Amino acid sequence: MDTIASFFSFITTPVSWVIVQFHTVYGSIFGPDTGWAWGLSIVSLVVLIRICLIPLFVKQIKATRAMQTLQPEMKKIQERYKNDKQRQSEEMMKLYKESGTNPLSSCLPILAQSPFFFALYHVLNGIASGKTIGVINDSLLESARKAHIFGAPLAAKFKDGADTLHALGATVTDVRVVTAIMIILMSASQFYTQRQLMTKNVDTSVKTPFMQQQKMLMYVFPIMFAVFGINFPVGVLVYWLTTNVWTMGQQMYVIRNNPTPGSKAQASYLERLTGHVTHHGKVRRRSSRVIVKAIVAKGRDRNDAERKFINALSKAGLTAQADGNVVKSESQAVEQAEDGTPIAAAAARRQQPKRQSKSQRQSGQKQPHEAEPTVEHAPEPDAGQAPSLSKSDESQDAAPAAAKQTPKPGSGTRSKAQSGQRKGGQRPKSPSKK
Repeated sequence: MDTIASFFSFITTPVSWVIVQFHTVYGSIFGPDTGWAWGLSIVSLVVLIRICLIPLFVKQIKATRAMQTLQPEMKKIQERYKNDKQRQSEEMMKLYKESGTNPLSSCLPILAQSPFFFALYHVLNGIASGKTIGVINDSLLESARKAHIFGAPLAAKFKDGADTLHALGATVTDVRVVTAIMIILMSASQFYTQRQLMTKNVDTSVKTPFMQQQKMLMYVFPIMFAVFGINFPVGVLVYWLTTNVWTMGQQMYVIRNNPTPGSKAQASYLERLTGHVTHHGKVRRRSSRVIVKAIVAKGRDRNDAERKFINALSKAGLTAQADGNVVKSESQAVEQAEDGTPIAAAAARRQQPKRQSKSQRQSGQKQPHEAEPTVEHAPEPDAGQAPSLSKSDESQDAAPAAAKQTPKPGSGTRSKAQSGQRKGGQRPKSPSKK
């Protein structure tokens, strides 16, 4: 470890200078020799480094998304050239080049953070050994050796003996309890970070070896942190625990606001976005417009959550545009039934009259809603007949005339020959129908 730390010694001076500047600020508040001053200096160093690494983190997210998109194609290449490893590697590199994806991009934040980690370890190891390093002089070295975090010196380790810890002004019990708690918290935060990535932000519709690899790392990384943690000074444990907590919070924010397509996080995000858009009638945030734009561009390749989002907008009378904005649709939104047919058409289909039975067709009966009003016409008087008739005579003459009128074609009454009834007596029913 000393060889690796000395290799990054070129950055030891800048790291020690940053720690000293933060210590000057916190020392004026909590006291220069307190663990709060030195501990918060290390935490502030982590926050400063992670803020500078945000652009690399964004690039890591894009690279991870691109790798997830390429997983089906990679699986096809592996199956096609499973007996030719060289050809398989060539095809993989060709796929990376065509898509503009670099597999190492997902490791950029860790690689960029490594020099600061080893430089900080080198500084704290020098404090534990009583050696000045970087811009830390003798007075700052003495102040750092007196600093305790919950009873554990800043430079103490879990495996240090009683003599070493006595020289630092601490006991074995205090140091091991504090370091054990910090190691457990560090491993638990790493496990939860990887677990929420696997359970919430992975496309469950594609089963690839990449998912198995991530699942394996979910258990391997916490074990690695636990094993290496017993050799880290308390100051390095503070640094690494702060880094894991920052990563966990940063990933929670990304999963909530920019989830992977096809994941559970995307379904939850689109449900929240649907309620927001239907309430306000527009998409306010720029990141949301980017997601809506990508959904519209997919067309028929949308997943279930994305189709549900588009259908919800249609029911609300809204339409997603190609630029990511949402506008009111020109035509009225038509609600759809579970089978996808419009509800209006389904209701009209249910209201259609039932088909008449054979007995109804033979008797010439109509459905109640098909009955047509009969219009009675009074018989025209003859030329030689007197036109003056009483009202009672008119009603008596009109009734037999209306009864003798021939039914109009299409009125629903047909003769027995037209209805297909057999002549003569009907065939007796079979015993089974009785």
